[in-house]
Amino acid sequence: MDLDKESLKKMFPNLAKELGDKDNKVRVNSVRTDHEKGEKAAVMRSFDDYVPDVVDFIRRCDTKEQAEEIISFLENRREIDKRCAKKLRDQLKKNGVRSFGSKKEHDYYLRHACR
Repeated sequence: MDLDKESLKKMFPNLAKELGDKDNKVRVNSVRTDHEKGEKAAVMRSFDDYVPDVVDFIRRCDTKEQAEEIISFLENRREIDKRCAKKLRDQLKKNGVRSFGSKKEHDYYLRHACR
């Protein structure tokens, strides 16, 4: 169903107002390319038996150079394959280190384990 802005306003005035309201914007600052890992990380309540993945390590980085070092290290250890490393490098180059998520500070897992 195609709608122009005026038809949307007439049919769904409240929705049109919400969509146009600048206060209702949500900033996306994280991208995960593996849906299952992303879902698992999003619903995790406890870090028991949790094994950090490459994105978790990248989120501790301050610079693109540090993130590249992590990617190369895990690729050399064969913990990630070349295809995965290329996708991560492309995302890093295009969107920067924070595109993987907000920075995980010291004691992140201790502070977020029992939310």
